[in-house]
Amino acid sequence: MKKTVATLLNQQVNKELYSAYLYLEFNNMLADMGLAGFAHWLRIQVMEERDHAMLFYDYLHHNNQKVELEAIEQPKTEAKTVMQILQASLEHEEFITDSIHNIYEAALKEKDYRTKGFLDWFVKEQGEEENNFHTLIDKVKILGEDTKGLYVLDRELATRVYVAPSLTIT
Repeated sequence: MKKTVATLLNQQVNKELYSAYLYLEFNNMLADMGLAGFAHWLRIQVMEERDHAMLFYDYLHHNNQKVELEAIEQPKTEAKTVMQILQASLEHEEFITDSIHNIYEAALKEKDYRTKGFLDWFVKEQGEEENNFHTLIDKVKILGEDTKGLYVLDRELATRVYVAPSLTIT
């Protein structure tokens, strides 16, 4: 594996861990608002991001690369409402998508087809992540100021179940 690709993969480990940390902060905020279902939904996001970090971590190790962990920055957000939290989350997912695309491009440039294959799953996953936030944003928009509707959506989100990624590291 070329150093440029290994460096980008290392950076992605830390970006994914930051994602988990950011969503944990949003989880806190939503729990403080009394929206246990929204908080639960984001808690599942925390677990997904943590596992994404570990997939990158394991891939680096499997390819005899040193993993260099960096400090995880404290999440900073100006989000105060449910809608602002969801929009900030979507923007963050778009940032992560761009980051994965950059690694993909570097892998192609370096003819690192193994890493390209590994990243294929993440490209698809990021499409799902962005779609999930778009869908939630649309639902909250539809509800507007309807607190009863928000209550029903909160209960629906509380039923989300975590499913660990099924990606084989090769």
